[in-house]
Amino acid sequence: MICLVFQRTILAFAVLAAFSGSVSADENKAARGAYLSRIMACADCHSPRGPNGAPMPEAGLIGGNVGFEIPQAGIVWGPNLTPANGGAGSWSTEEIVTALTTGVRPDGRLLIPVMPWPAYAGLTTQDAEALASYLQSLTPDDNPVPGLIAPGENAPAPYFTIKFPG
Repeated sequence: MICLVFQRTILAFAVLAAFSGSVSADENKAARGAYLSRIMACADCHSPRGPNGAPMPEAGLIGGNVGFEIPQAGIVWGPNLTPANGGAGSWSTEEIVTALTTGVRPDGRLLIPVMPWPAYAGLTTQDAEALASYLQSLTPDDNPVPGLIAPGENAPAPYFTIKFPG
């Protein structure tokens, strides 16, 4: 009887070892980050929109092609989050976590007001790091995104106007 229990235990450990070796911890972390990216609707701003105006998450987080006009701030387009051209995917894990949870970029600038970082401030460290892992795992894409347009200047691409109650 003891021998049978021992054999089953050894078999169980062998099966666990075989399965645990098939997916690394980094892949699990990036998969969790991909899931979080979907439920946090990152593609709504950081992916292009199709002719009907709907986000195209299948295009990836390569930057938005429809901007957001923010009163007294100008017009901004959701930046490319891949590791290309200094996108957020090229930042360190700590820099991404800080930006997500405090609204402060690595260069010290604040994220734009439409970025819902106050809602993300409640992420667990593990989830914020998983999202960082996902962004860092993205294939770099050099998709150009317009820079900030000052109030009153002509926009090079379409944009939404955000109105605040008041």
